[in-house]
Amino acid sequence: MAGRRSLALLAVSLALLQVASAARSWLTEFTTDGTVRTGYDASGQKVMMLNLDRSSGPAGFNSKEQFLYGEFSIEMKLIPGNSAGTVSCFYLSSGTDDWRDEIDMEFMGNSSGQPVVLNTNVWANGDGKKEHQFDLWFDPSADYHTYTIIWNPENILFKVDNVFIRSFKRYADLPYPSSKPMTLHATLWDGSYWATEKGKVPIDWSNAPFVVSYRSFYANACVSGGACHAGRDGWMHRQLDAAEWGTVRWAERNYMRYNYCQDGWRFSQGLPAECSRN
Repeated sequence: MAGRRSLALLAVSLALLQVASAARSWLTEFTTDGTVRTGYDASGQKVMMLNLDRSSGPAGFNSKEQFLYGEFSIEMKLIPGNSAGTVSCFYLSSGTDDWRDEIDMEFMGNSSGQPVVLNTNVWANGDGKKEHQFDLWFDPSADYHTYTIIWNPENILFKVDNVFIRSFKRYADLPYPSSKPMTLHATLWDGSYWATEKGKVPIDWSNAPFVVSYRSFYANACVSGGACHAGRDGWMHRQLDAAEWGTVRWAERNYMRYNYCQDGWRFSQGLPAECSRN
């Protein structure tokens, strides 16, 4: 009996050591802002939870390393119920100046029963407004789903689970993120002024705190000032094949809410040059 108790205590001690080690490992990769909590899901995977309420302000975590090209993915479980006005993000950015590069996946909160809108966008040398928006075809708050950005010298690819939904191509004569190292960010903030129905539906703070959970972060990328990680050939020249272009067309046909290349009112002087080449 004593031997079994000793083995059980040893197992518990090892489990606690693994938990502490995992938490330390996460903190060595990222800095945090606002209210960020760590925990574990039912399968024992590490989870980072971003919390937003009226007094806490925005929350997020940011990679300590900067990257120049790579494949980045994370699993997210979004806010259940009425999340109108909130914005949950997974994105890369070179900074906050007027000449920044940025690659965005932004999830705009919904009124209960309405679809969550995924906004994808690309900024290059301060040139943005390249949004494609999609209604998600599942409930992103019911379980974790995987969101992926592949960024290489030829194109930027956006993927939801195993479905490619967008390719942003590079053209030699047009701006493209190619020279500025970018930091990876995950954030949760109050976007009432624009997020839900173009700002018509603000946050209902009686539903706070709002919580977004992240797990299974993955980066296979070139680190600024260092070498590219092993396996880069899988993404460095990655482009869509015919079947993958088929999933893009499927998403555009069935779930696209907004395409900047169809917004003649916004671009009254003419659509961006890449719109006539895609």
